[in-house]
Amino acid sequence: MKTFLVATDFSANARHAAEYGYSIAKQIKANIILCNAVIVPAEMPQSGLVFWPMEESDELLMDSTKELQYLKNHLEGADQEKGFKPVISCKNESGTVTDVVQSQISNGLIDLVVMGTHGSSGLSQFLLGNHSSNMINNTTKPLMLISPETQVLPIKKIAFATDFTHPESDLECLYDLIPLAKLLGAEILLTHIYNEQTQLQDLEKTIKHFMTDVSNKANYSHIYYRSVKNSHMETGLSWLCEHGQVDMLVMVHRPHSFFYKLLKSGHCEKMAGHIAVPLLVFPAAE
Repeated sequence: MKTFLVATDFSANARHAAEYGYSIAKQIKANIILCNAVIVPAEMPQSGLVFWPMEESDELLMDSTKELQYLKNHLEGADQEKGFKPVISCKNESGTVTDVVQSQISNGLIDLVVMGTHGSSGLSQFLLGNHSSNMINNTTKPLMLISPETQVLPIKKIAFATDFTHPESDLECLYDLIPLAKLLGAEILLTHIYNEQTQLQDLEKTIKHFMTDVSNKANYSHIYYRSVKNSHMETGLSWLCEHGQVDMLVMVHRPHSFFYKLLKSGHCEKMAGHIAVPLLVFPAAE
């Protein structure tokens, strides 16, 4: 991963996410693009017949440019350590967060998108919001979500959650995760939340085959497997993040995946309220 896109709305939570993204970028020697989506009502379809003077739109973009420069200066000024320092550039466009981020991704330079979450309940407010749903559903690059409770600490254990319903796709995402884990010096914990109804004999065969493929092809010895018995996936994942010494949770998003179901579930707040670690979402491999 050579370039991070850090999306910001200049809130305290967004600045915290930028600080976290800078810390990871510094560790793996990646550069950063700070990006702000400027919401101009006259250009938004849902704004209806709103009259928005061009002069004020220009002022919004100018203010955005100044705030991006302030954030850049803050990140660079706070880094007093020796060694690699990420090169920071700034981009802003008018449009929705999803459209602006995708516009930057389309340039072919972005390897990871970093965003902050909002609200005192951590990920819950973000995951249930329109911006987050659109980002998760439409991003073509890995998306890292940082909650206000996330501490800037070294990442030593990454939990990769899977339900083994799409093993080949999950394997591709796992292989994409391994280079990041190597650069961070982190181990990967493959985890599966199960109950008596889902832990069937056919699933055990799938898991065995999956782990065999990992052993033969992953070329990374620090990968382990752990199953967690719990009747609710969000409760099981919350327990793992809280008690399993996990520093990052990775999930694969695809229509009808268990992450998709989690987003649609009324229990989303229960999970989100207990997760203080970064959530890295991989779009399903096609």
